Amino acid sequence: MMYQKLIEIINNKIGVHSISEERKTILQPLVDFVQQKVNDRHDININFICTHNSRRSHLSQVWAQVASAHFNIPNVHCYSGGTEETALFPKVAETLTEQGFKIFKIADTNNPVYAIKYSDNALPIIGFSKKYDNPFNPVSAFTAIMTCSQADGGCPFIAGAEKRIPVTFEDPKISDNTPEQSKVYAERSLQIATEMFYVFSKIS
Repeated sequence: MMYQKLIEIINNKIGVHSISEERKTILQPLVDFVQQKVNDRHDININFICTHNSRRSHLSQVWAQVASAHFNIPNVHCYSGGTEETALFPKVAETLTEQGFKIFKIADTNNPVYAIKYSDNALPIIGFSKKYDNPFNPVSAFTAIMTCSQADGGCPFIAGAEKRIPVTFEDPKISDNTPEQSKVYAERSLQIATEMFYVFSKIS
């Protein structure tokens, strides 16, 4: 059972009907990849990649994992990585906490490691910044989802990826150090959540 506040966010703030036809076209290759893996009874490994692995790639990893659980799609394993290693931006953890997740810092370093939980009994999602080819991530049989145009342009080749799909989002970083920051991060998180829920809602 997911946490009550998270269930309320899913029920009241995530509306897959709001997704434009243009975005549905962008998301369709990911729908097709997941459906093919389900049809073949294979594990579904998805690595969300952004330049710094600090914001959009983590939000995508977390919400895709939650969406797969919500729609009871088994054997989905979501990861994230960057073209360089930095740190998970603290506002991302704060935003997810406000949206109903329970987050624990399990290593407090310059690049902290977080356990991100959506349910008391589900495995936590492990969040920390790393390069996309870090040993923590799968080395083959995965799809690489490029969540920012810089990573999409700067990484023409992702070793081990079966498929490489651009699904880019605007960087919430543009709001840092402004009064709009909390609003922008919340909106970006919910946009990503909505699109990941759309993807997994299409799987049969």
